[in-house]
Amino acid sequence: MLTAKRDVLSWILVVNYFLLLNLGESRVAQEEVDILEQIAVTMGATHWKFNGELCQIEAVMVTTDRPNWSETDVKCNCSIGNDTLCHIVAITLKGISLPGVLPPELVKLPYIQQVDFAYNYLSGSIPAEWASTPLSFISVLVNRLSGEIPKELGNITSLTYINLEGNQFSGIIPSELGKLINLKTLILSSNQLEGELPTSLSGLVNLTDFRISDNNVSGPIPDFIQNWKQLAKLELHASGLEGPIPSGISLLNMLTDLRISDINGPMQEFPPLNNMTGLVILVLRNCNLSGVIPGYIWQLKTIQTFDVSFNKLVGTIPDDISARTMLKFVFLSGNMLSGNVPDSILKNGINVDLSYNNFTWQGPDQPACRQNTNYYINLYKSSSAVSTLRNILPCTEDLTCPRYGCSLHVNCGGNDFTVKENNRQLDYEGDAQVEGGSARYFRSNKYWGFSSTGDFMDDANDQNTRFIESTQSLSELYSGARASPLSLTYFRYCLENGNYSVSLHFAEIMFKDDRTYYNLGRRVFDIYIQEKLVWKDFNIEEEARGVKRPVIRRFNATVTDSVLEIRLYWGGKGTTRIPLRGHYGALISAISVDSNLNGVELQMVCFTLKQIKAATKNFDASNKIGEGGFGPVYKGQLPDGTLVAVKQLSSQSKQGNREFLNEISTISCLQHPNLVKLHGCCIEADQLLLVYEYLDNNSLAGALFEDSRLTLDWPTRFRICLGIAKGLAFLHEESSLKIVHRDIKATNVLLDGQLNPKISDFGLARLNEEEKTHISTRVAGTIGYMAPEYALWGYLTDKADVYSFGVVLLETVSGKNNNNYMPSNHSICLLDWACHLQQSGSIEELIDQRLDSDINKQEVERIVKVALLCTSATPSLRPIMSEVVSMFEGRLAIPDEIPEANTYSNDLRFKAMKDFHQERQKQKLTGSQTQNTMTIQTDMGSSSASTTNLFDSVQFQDQTDT
Repeated sequence: MLTAKRDVLSWILVVNYFLLLNLGESRVAQEEVDILEQIAVTMGATHWKFNGELCQIEAVMVTTDRPNWSETDVKCNCSIGNDTLCHIVAITLKGISLPGVLPPELVKLPYIQQVDFAYNYLSGSIPAEWASTPLSFISVLVNRLSGEIPKELGNITSLTYINLEGNQFSGIIPSELGKLINLKTLILSSNQLEGELPTSLSGLVNLTDFRISDNNVSGPIPDFIQNWKQLAKLELHASGLEGPIPSGISLLNMLTDLRISDINGPMQEFPPLNNMTGLVILVLRNCNLSGVIPGYIWQLKTIQTFDVSFNKLVGTIPDDISARTMLKFVFLSGNMLSGNVPDSILKNGINVDLSYNNFTWQGPDQPACRQNTNYYINLYKSSSAVSTLRNILPCTEDLTCPRYGCSLHVNCGGNDFTVKENNRQLDYEGDAQVEGGSARYFRSNKYWGFSSTGDFMDDANDQNTRFIESTQSLSELYSGARASPLSLTYFRYCLENGNYSVSLHFAEIMFKDDRTYYNLGRRVFDIYIQEKLVWKDFNIEEEARGVKRPVIRRFNATVTDSVLEIRLYWGGKGTTRIPLRGHYGALISAISVDSNLNGVELQMVCFTLKQIKAATKNFDASNKIGEGGFGPVYKGQLPDGTLVAVKQLSSQSKQGNREFLNEISTISCLQHPNLVKLHGCCIEADQLLLVYEYLDNNSLAGALFEDSRLTLDWPTRFRICLGIAKGLAFLHEESSLKIVHRDIKATNVLLDGQLNPKISDFGLARLNEEEKTHISTRVAGTIGYMAPEYALWGYLTDKADVYSFGVVLLETVSGKNNNNYMPSNHSICLLDWACHLQQSGSIEELIDQRLDSDINKQEVERIVKVALLCTSATPSLRPIMSEVVSMFEGRLAIPDEIPEANTYSNDLRFKAMKDFHQERQKQKLTGSQTQNTMTIQTDMGSSSASTTNLFDSVQFQDQTDT
């Protein structure tokens, strides 16, 4: 038993006994028994056992579990032939995922009439040998068959039924099929057929059922369909055929089921269907219909489903509808219908979708808005002459937004769920408890909702219970999904106007990745955002490269009227019978929408001011941990216990708004272990706030230059240097956005609990456009760290960051601040001194005296050499940051000779520092209290900058008591 379970094998025991015509003492001809076994082996069955005495399959072993509706059956007839034996006339091997091919041996059964090999895993094509059989019935529904439909089928004139749906047949439809004058059913849907319908098909005058949906055929819907006067069912969903619908269709008065959708072609008025008095299902969706709906449609006595959605129909719904006694589904979505919504359409058990129309707005007191009724009516965007908010909120009294948000997170088809993303918690609201419906409008109390349109046809389920699908094999966000047979719209209202990033989460949970027919499903639908088509023929499995694999697709959207709309539309493509009839349409697992500023996608939470105040205890002074040019920084704690640092825009900051938007748009896109993580932001009232991860040990500057409780030994300092280098290499070379930070210094390097460095303060960062060799820009940064070509001429490349990094390296080795250290009259700053020490061969004097003797002098020498190389006056002599990382790790040799600084380069590198120190000395002598401002004169003009801004940085306070 254990072995059987491990091999996933199941014995299929047939207990059905068959009533054989005149079987008596006769038995099946032994030759046919042997041929039947050959057929079973060719089709991939194992351990075949057939009882010729009883004409009964006794056992067949397959490697997969069989569904309860599967069927294995052989029928025999003992009254045919010139002998006393019984002969096989029908074979059914259905729903058992046989992995072989169609058997050419079938031709050896002289009396075979019917074969039903539906729902298997058969490959290859239809054997040409079958042309010599007396078959009347062929079904290979849902398999892997491919190639062209063999023209030899046209020789089997006894055929009355052909079903090739759900395969991979390609090429043109052979004209020889027109010779099948006895054919009643021809089903070709869900293949890859091309070309026009051959005119020879006009001779199939006995056809009662013709389907060719989901193909790539071309040309207009042919006029010759009027010859099929026995036709009861015609199905042309997304077939590739074009309109107009021929007027000769009026001659098909036997039609009970007419389905045409998603056809291109000219506009046309409603086709003449007045002779089709027995219509039960009428679908003319997205067929470019204009004009009014004929009055006789509303008088049909038998009609149950009426779908003319997504056309250009006008007019009103009449007050008298005789058809209402049988009507179950009415889909009028996406037209220009007007007038009031009459009581005549509202009856028990009916589903009516009027979304996306021009009807009179329905207030809470009107009949269409009655609560607790036994019918569904969808009025989403059903009116045009009202405000946007009024249009998406029918039947509502309060039509104001008490507050505006900047995000949306929905677990579609699932429960409420909190997920941790990038060290932040994100709350998804689920809609699993919202029952589906063919005309369903739902509105959450959190400013979002959905509109669902359509019925899963042919699933024998009028209770509309299949709008949520689920699985147990994926995470909470993907284990459930909302399905839609026609159109599904999620909307968010009371949304701040602006740019947004829309993330749509998908996982194909209805198909399987195995060797069964479950593997053969194909789901295709369209995605619209803000009424704009953003993805035609989206296929989840293809995008995820497999089933039960999550995939996220992101889009940008602009909100101008406080409403965001995401719509999924099934355009008739894809399989409709896998795993069972009526399984098709759109499927979505989750939706995530966040603010998008300056056109750059944000991966973060939008906090409310109330949440920020609660986290920081209303910006209590005891939680203040720093102050910078941007504004104060506060320590805070989120409800889940996460510690954060909240940076608040200073009201005195003239350039704060620009720098705020720049920082939020830059760092939100970047994720790296050596970059500070941005949890979220708050843009509310006059407040601009950034919420960062909280780092326990403040800045590198604090640890190096101030009295600090931290002791940085040499291994830690080396690791910090390497970490900063890796972070800059990511910014410059590895991230999708190439960033020049412009303000690398020790105060902008923060240390976490393990003293790992993280680059912060992106307020001055600039995107580095790869096609440009440099950017000429307004100078912004900190003197002493700015590269000379940037400080003097505004010439910006990523080599400016390399220069700044070199200064930080020297500070890390020495423990001294570049701007505040002047060892002698011969040196203006730390870098100047280091250059002198390098020239004199006294580089060991640079090492911080606080470091004990247990240091790695080779690593120190390596760091100092790299620092001097990075601070070369000529940008081209500086390495790129990935090379620096390789030098630190010993994978790339450091040049033995560091270019010596000559008088010209000295002047360039230290001119700004000399000017600043002279200005500061002058102010000390005069006692001036005015703001320090210096002007750097260059051949290119002058660059003026406030020393207050240039030197301003966040000075962290001691946090031991916070």
